[in-house]
Amino acid sequence: MKKIFVVNGPNLDMLGKREPQIYGKTTLADIKKICEEAAKAKGYELVFSQYNGEGEIIDELHRAYTDAAAVVLNAGAYTHYSYAIADAVKMLPCPTVELHISNVFARESFRHESVLSPYCTALIAGLGANGYAHAVTAAIELIRD
Repeated sequence: MKKIFVVNGPNLDMLGKREPQIYGKTTLADIKKICEEAAKAKGYELVFSQYNGEGEIIDELHRAYTDAAAVVLNAGAYTHYSYAIADAVKMLPCPTVELHISNVFARESFRHESVLSPYCTALIAGLGANGYAHAVTAAIELIRD
C-alpha cells in the first residue's frame, strides 16, 4: 500500500496543553486519528511521527525518500531556520506539503520566513488541527503516478 508520511517537529507532542489559545485543545493523538481517516479514505497507509530533535526529523525524511508517496511536514520552529531539514526536503522525490496549525503570518515576525517553503509543493497554515486532514488530502492529490 502507498504511504503518506506526516512528520511533526518539536513541541507538537504538547498539543492540547501548549498555548491552547494559539494551537487549540486537540492533542497529537487526536490529529493522528484525523490523518489516518483522511489517508484511509483515499486508499493510503499513514506513517505518523513526532520528533523534538532536528536529526530525528531528517532521519524520518530520509525514510520517506524511499517509502513515501507524499509527505506532510509540520517542522515547528525548525521551519524558520533549519537548513539541514530544508536540504532533506529538497531531495524528496514526492510532493511535500508544509503545514502550520496557526497562521504564522499573523504572529511574530520571525515566523513569517520559512526556509522549507522553497522546496515544498504546497503550504497550508491557519486552519488549526483540521489543517492536517486538508494537508493529507492535498498531498495525495499532488501525487503524480
